[in-house]
Amino acid sequence: KQVFAHGWLLMKDGKMSKSKGNVVYPEMLVERYGLDATRYFLLKEFPYGQDAIFTPEDFVNKYNFDLCNDLGNLLNRTVGMINKYFEGKVDVSEAKTTEIDAKLEEKVLSNITEIEKLMDDLHVSNSLEKIWEIISISNKYIDETEPWKLAKSENEEDRKILVSVMAHLVENLRIVGTILQAYMPETAEKILNTLNVENRQWEDIKNIHANSGMIEVPSKIEPLFARLDVKEEMEYLENLIKGNRK
Repeated sequence: KQVFAHGWLLMKDGKMSKSKGNVVYPEMLVERYGLDATRYFLLKEFPYGQDAIFTPEDFVNKYNFDLCNDLGNLLNRTVGMINKYFEGKVDVSEAKTTEIDAKLEEKVLSNITEIEKLMDDLHVSNSLEKIWEIISISNKYIDETEPWKLAKSENEEDRKILVSVMAHLVENLRIVGTILQAYMPETAEKILNTLNVENRQWEDIKNIHANSGMIEVPSKIEPLFARLDVKEEMEYLENLIKGNRK
């Protein structure tokens, strides 16, 4: 067992302190933005052995871009396409793996190995970067494979490739969801439950073909994270900081 003592959480003008009146209490962030979003920001912002800086801009931007745009959008797009192209059920056994798929699998496995090493070395912030790389390349994979074009094709081979695309997106989300149980447990559970994932143990993450049968998703899902109005939230956080001044 290990204990990791992180650095200071600072403001732009230095350390948080009641005398300076620049304190941000985590309970207030949790109440408005949720526990997982707060956990993500803190874990992501603390580079190993260094201090971290809290600014309202960074918090809102990470919420909108990392959590809403990257992670939330990947899940929404995947579930939406499975519903649109396969009426919510897709048989993975019909998939035909392409060269693009093989490269994606290789990159994901490489990132998993790096994530494990980084976590063993307590480089939590860096490990989150590698997790988000998997999310990023999965979103890019959608643009590269163009499933909307495959769905319009009457070629049987294209249909099998489309199945493979859906299978790889679900698998990447399963892997991300399984790993995120250590960082954002509530969000991870939502992802894994949405995809009806059974293989959600750490030892399952390198089995990138764990889903070999039928994949079934709900017809509609709630967004993992609702996009924030930047101006409104900036004002809220600034007022929050001012309200703690005495």
